[in-house]
Amino acid sequence: MASGTADGETIRQTRQAVAALCARFSGEYWRRLDRERAYPAAFVQAMTEGGFLGVLIPEAYGGGGQGLTLAANILEEVHAQGCNAAALHAQMYTMGTLLRHGSRAQKEKWLPKIASGEMRLQAFGVTEPTAGTDTTSIRTFAERRGDSYVVNGQKVWTSRAEHSDLMILLARTTPKEKVEKKGEGLSVFLLDMKKALGKGLIIKPIRTMLNHATTEIFLNDLEIPADSLIGEEGKGFRYILDGMNAERILIAAECIGDAVWFIKTASAYAKERVVFGRPIGVNQGVQFPIARAYAEAEAAKLMVYRAAELFDRGEPCGPEANMAKLLASEASWKAADTCLQTHGGFGFAEEYDVERKFRETRLYQVAPISTNLILSHLGEHVLGMPRSY
Repeated sequence: MASGTADGETIRQTRQAVAALCARFSGEYWRRLDRERAYPAAFVQAMTEGGFLGVLIPEAYGGGGQGLTLAANILEEVHAQGCNAAALHAQMYTMGTLLRHGSRAQKEKWLPKIASGEMRLQAFGVTEPTAGTDTTSIRTFAERRGDSYVVNGQKVWTSRAEHSDLMILLARTTPKEKVEKKGEGLSVFLLDMKKALGKGLIIKPIRTMLNHATTEIFLNDLEIPADSLIGEEGKGFRYILDGMNAERILIAAECIGDAVWFIKTASAYAKERVVFGRPIGVNQGVQFPIARAYAEAEAAKLMVYRAAELFDRGEPCGPEANMAKLLASEASWKAADTCLQTHGGFGFAEEYDVERKFRETRLYQVAPISTNLILSHLGEHVLGMPRSY
């Protein structure tokens, strides 16, 4: 995705800068957003001005020109500070489709605007109600008509569509029954959402247990320019898969950050909370689960940055990226459960932020890919076991 490789000192300084920025956005800021179901506009703007959202964009287009390892450190630190990077990570990995497969004209037009924050690319239109993770079964269709494509279909779980200027959209351009391989006939488009809204594009919010600005998208005879196509027509599934490893690694880094926050928060509470005349942390029933969560998080972190290192070197990293997501999401969930248990009833009180972070980190057992699908992938493609049907 980017050729730059950050050294240890760059990583350390970057994490310090991220931590300092996050200190400006206290728990109350996030609690208020959660209550109001509001988008973290001020936080996103601050991260953009700090250059953190453009870290993977080449310097020639106004970005940082760094690799995935530094991006992962940024997102980990955001979560370790008690903040949430949901409005950040999508732009990082979604932008990679444009960066790797877009034309020179597309890159020159959009990447500088994305790097500066003038435009936001935070929407990823792939999942559909009847397809789910079976991406090759999507029904959204883009029909070529002269210098345009006319798109009809529906997307779901498209987070932050209301707050994004651009969307990476996956659609069929050849019917599934007319292709030899099920992954063929899918194409990727860069959709200018501001121009499309009200002209065939409808966005409807979906209320969920998380404040991720999740929506469903309806595309009704939406006409888009032919030059919206990224790469070759019919090759879009490969382009999307190409970005999945980056997505998994970045999400895994966020999970590690969550685990760090939960463990730090649980440890502090266990030392401060006094019951029967002594801190509850002296009890092994309280202390040992926190210690185990710490060990599991540290082990998962090794896999996350191993995967990021391979990605930055341009080496195959599919198994590592998937294992990083699996291990990190489980470590964060274990740490979350331990933190809540340590706090007891107070863990359910909004002011402690535990319940908010608890809900946030639970998502990663399901998205962007579920734990069972990762295990299936490892069993079939890494261990060579029979394919399940």
